[in-house]
Amino acid sequence: MSDTPSRTPYLDRVTGPADLKPMSIAELTALAGEVRRETVEIVSQTGGHLGSSLGVIELTVALHAVFNSPGDKLIWDVGHQCYPHKILTGRRSKMLTLRQAGGLSGFTKRSESPHDPFGAGHSSTSISAALGFAVGREVGQPVGDAVAIIGDGSITAGMAYEALNHAGHLKTRMFVILNDNDMSIAPPVGALSRYLNTIGRQAPFAALKAAAEGIEMHLPGPVRDGARRARQIVTAMPGGATFFEELGFDYIGPVDGHNMDELVETLRVARARASGPVLIHVCTTKGKGYAPAEGAEDKLHGVSKFDIETGKQKKSVANAPNYTAVFGERLTAEAAQDPRIVGVTAAMPTGTGLDVMGKRFPNRVFDVGIAEQHAVTFSAAMAASGLKPFCALYSSFLQRGYDQIVHDVALQNLPVRFMIDRAGLVGQDGATHAGAYDVSMLANLPNFTVMAAADEAELCHMIVTAVEHDAGPLALRYPRGEGRGVDMPERGEVLEIGKGRVLQEGSDVALLSYGAHLSEALKAAEMLAADGVSVTVADARFARPLDTDLIDRLIDSHPVFITLEQGAMGGFGAMVLHYLARTGQLEKGRAIRTMTLPDHFVDHGSPAEMYAWAGLTAEDIRKTALGALRPSADVHQLHRA
Repeated sequence: MSDTPSRTPYLDRVTGPADLKPMSIAELTALAGEVRRETVEIVSQTGGHLGSSLGVIELTVALHAVFNSPGDKLIWDVGHQCYPHKILTGRRSKMLTLRQAGGLSGFTKRSESPHDPFGAGHSSTSISAALGFAVGREVGQPVGDAVAIIGDGSITAGMAYEALNHAGHLKTRMFVILNDNDMSIAPPVGALSRYLNTIGRQAPFAALKAAAEGIEMHLPGPVRDGARRARQIVTAMPGGATFFEELGFDYIGPVDGHNMDELVETLRVARARASGPVLIHVCTTKGKGYAPAEGAEDKLHGVSKFDIETGKQKKSVANAPNYTAVFGERLTAEAAQDPRIVGVTAAMPTGTGLDVMGKRFPNRVFDVGIAEQHAVTFSAAMAASGLKPFCALYSSFLQRGYDQIVHDVALQNLPVRFMIDRAGLVGQDGATHAGAYDVSMLANLPNFTVMAAADEAELCHMIVTAVEHDAGPLALRYPRGEGRGVDMPERGEVLEIGKGRVLQEGSDVALLSYGAHLSEALKAAEMLAADGVSVTVADARFARPLDTDLIDRLIDSHPVFITLEQGAMGGFGAMVLHYLARTGQLEKGRAIRTMTLPDHFVDHGSPAEMYAWAGLTAEDIRKTALGALRPSADVHQLHRA
């Protein structure tokens, strides 16, 4: 047995939240320090969301010291700050599997632990979920207290307002912890953020609040009146109430989110006294306790593996341009020539590449905060005014604005250009961020043009095409990460709407690829050639309108016809099948297959692993083609064993 003392003596005593209950404030503070060091060490080896997790370590320890998870429901908004929570809830030994295939999720996940009562990955859902649990308790379900932990960026979204309003109306006992670090992924924007900053600077407020609620009634008249006036001065709302109190919440704060004594005492008092909804305003520092994170502009929000001493990330050297970077650079070049081009993003200027245009044309790029619904309708009205809005969103975040896409954009035939980043499977963020459904959502909408870039050069052509397309709404999807390393045009060319291209001609199998899976189609064609199978490879470019002339030619001249896409069923392949059914071409005796993402959510792993699980590798394409060819005797003997 080693005589070397443990570096984590307090953490070693924790097998679950119950082990925190007998600890003193000093011990909880020491425990928080150990969790912070361990979090840095873990993420340095796995990558992930670092800054957000470091900012809530004291808060996480305090919550588990006061509340009783899993009976009490702790609901982390987004879930990207849950690494300390996972360490303290029995998953410490598995933390090095974080975001790896078969390992722990980078977000909260119901199937992973009873301490994760509600899964997440997108923002602003926690207050609605906490209220749902609280109502469940009220009607007899075995639920304790419900606690939502939400950031100052996430609380700017409309869904959070809706939930606050409803909770205040119901007056059901629940807790909302507002984690105010003045930083979401990008700096928070909007009037509410400025308001939180204002009340957050009023340090005496917590004491004045306590005086107002517990002592005021016992004070002599003149002193009591003075205390009430002081309270009204710092609340910044008419009548002395905060915005949250106006919605029906008891407001407590601001509280120092890194002072364990203050946190624990506040949570204990609130838990003991609350009868209705309570909002506790906790001020934290994103990246707290790790100098490289505190000093970074983004507080090391999302990182790859990194060196602990320097914080320098160990990123692989790119062999080809990044799709997001190509979009940012090429749109900026177009904006320099066309003053009507504007950019819109929802709290992701860097993630979508619009930061490039924002630096050069700051008055023409709008970060609306975590508000995709607003982003879409805002873009629609700018299009109606004569501007050329490029609304850049991740595919999975676009889902949140679908009603507005249908009602405010498609129905009015307004030329909003949707730039859909992170299309397809995205790797370690897993199912919550998979760009699986945008084709299915958009290709069925009247007036829309829907296209996908097969490589970075095609992305250049499609950006220029989008700039010139004023006939109606347009969507362009492209994946995360590097392109294929193809030659890049000096400036893209305007593509003919609804026309694809053929990259190589063959006679046995036609592979019609939509989007970035073209590279796998070309690999599969090489493999099939070794089997003696002649393959045509075509790039559809458009899911709406379809290149029906190309489809007709491929069906007429090949016994096997296969569509490929990095999206769910009901997308491009379904559009092609519908066309073939409508035109009677399904009766031509061809073997037709559609290769899509499977009919289930694909768990996190590397993109290569995820596409292998999805059955969309080049080898899967080869096997599908050979299986479809088997009835044909003239090629059967050419198949490999």
